[in-house]
Amino acid sequence: MTLLIQPDDGITPLLSGIRNAKKSIEIAIFRFDRADIEAGLKAAVTRGVSVSALIAYTNRGGEINLRKLEMRLLEVGVAVSRTASDLVRYHDKLMIIDRRLLYVLSFNFTHLDIDHSRGFGLVTSKVKFVREAVKLFEADSTRQPYTPALDGFIVSPANARSLLAAFIGKARTQLLIYDPLIADPEMLRVLKDRAKAGVEVKVIGRVSKRYPGLDIRPLAGLRLHTRTIIRDRRQAFVGSQSLRKAELDSRREVGMIVHEAKAVSGLVRTFEADWERKAAEEGQRPESKPKVSRKAMKALFKELSPLNPVVEEAVKQVASDTESAGLSLKEMKETVKEAVQEAVRERVKEMVNESLEGS
Repeated sequence: MTLLIQPDDGITPLLSGIRNAKKSIEIAIFRFDRADIEAGLKAAVTRGVSVSALIAYTNRGGEINLRKLEMRLLEVGVAVSRTASDLVRYHDKLMIIDRRLLYVLSFNFTHLDIDHSRGFGLVTSKVKFVREAVKLFEADSTRQPYTPALDGFIVSPANARSLLAAFIGKARTQLLIYDPLIADPEMLRVLKDRAKAGVEVKVIGRVSKRYPGLDIRPLAGLRLHTRTIIRDRRQAFVGSQSLRKAELDSRREVGMIVHEAKAVSGLVRTFEADWERKAAEEGQRPESKPKVSRKAMKALFKELSPLNPVVEEAVKQVASDTESAGLSLKEMKETVKEAVQEAVRERVKEMVNESLEGS
């Protein structure tokens, strides 16, 4: 089991997995704007790797870009499936390489998540986890029911509520939690009971109700985009589901419970370092609403280079349209400028929504 820590580990582990694929890549996408990952998937198809992408039917503010991504991937030979609309969202982030290596991520395939947010990922070659992930990916790709069969593989709404409640309820000394918003009444009761029993409960993020024994702080210096629970410094859950009713009961979310000492100790060290950062660094109070940081906006300007798929697709479309319309060079420049501005506006809107909702 390998632990990925974002933004520290960056994009390299994901690109390495894609480059090393020999037979197949299966990837579940909720948000996506990484030109390097897209190029890696295209290169994999070129060298004969079977690439399958399962793309969410919707996300807040980003449907247009999801549909454009589908078309670009289809054009280069990626097998694209779209999730059903039976759940409020398909919010999981998975990648399976050669059906031998599984990536379970709390972060999206975006610049904001990978480069400027606290996120974690677990990479495992354990056969039982890989098989269960393949089963889930196939079920969602073909819009068939999924029946969970592995307690360490946490899937909303299939088994997440019961397994996470049990995981938290077995804490004896300490719970260290990252969560953008804990609001589910049942989970709050379990946390309250653990605190009453003398368990130390620390939360980096927000909690809808304050209880004695729950110590809560915001994350300073980074955007919070992970859902992680470390129990007694011996086991941990890493995934995409917050302890909120919607994410437990009506959205597709995926996570894993890890027991490996090296991975757990890495999570503990990161949590403790994040906990000790001064909240005054960002002038936030624990109950304040999340904001789009200046750093995140700078990241957006950097990401929207001419090589980014969002901009590249806009320019390509205009070039095709203006060629047949016989526009002059000046008219073409104006048309390109307007198209790029529209593409940037769409991406800004999507990025703001992503930052505010902690998706």
